[in-house]
Amino acid sequence: MISHISGKVKKRKDSSVIVDVNGISYEVLIPKAIMKSLDKACSENGAIELVTYHYYQMDPSKAMPVLVGFLNDIEKEFFEQFITVSGVGPKAACRALTLAFSVIADAIDRADASLLKTLPGIGDQKAREIIAKLQGKVGKFGLIQDRGLDEVRPAKENIKEEALSVLLQLQYKKNEAREMIEKAIHRNPKAASCEEILNEVYKGSRLRQGFGGQAEGKSNG
Repeated sequence: MISHISGKVKKRKDSSVIVDVNGISYEVLIPKAIMKSLDKACSENGAIELVTYHYYQMDPSKAMPVLVGFLNDIEKEFFEQFITVSGVGPKAACRALTLAFSVIADAIDRADASLLKTLPGIGDQKAREIIAKLQGKVGKFGLIQDRGLDEVRPAKENIKEEALSVLLQLQYKKNEAREMIEKAIHRNPKAASCEEILNEVYKGSRLRQGFGGQAEGKSNG
């Protein structure tokens, strides 16, 4: 079982790196969330050390060894927890883990299915299964110092687009819906799910209706 690999990054692909170890090259799958930090982990000459998860991809006629790379043992442990969810294998987890691990762990702990659904390959049912399996078990991973604006912003944008889709289905015009969403986020910048944004939109509409009602009552009097 290969638990670590040290060498020079020979080639970098979208979802993996080729690491040269004394003339032998190994392809290592890297979750996108970790790929963003890979450059900082490499030395000036391209040397890197990765903690690896080693498994066998089973095909009808053969078993192919596969390596998944991480920058430390804690990241690997979170990955191992994530793939305990039924139907989430190592390859699917590599594709899904596009946000910082701490952001995903926090979403699991808060039962934020909306954020989890923004992960590639994770639908509504799978998001709920992840929460049911891992909620209350991933708290320490929320302490990983891997959050950055480039990771948090896409999640917020995805949630805004999800809220926009709901409002369009409710027959709101696109420009009106976008304005309502932006005002909702301005009032509650901590809104981290589609439901929270829509709740804030609803509160805002009730406030407007209330003010309108007061104004109308005064004019009638």
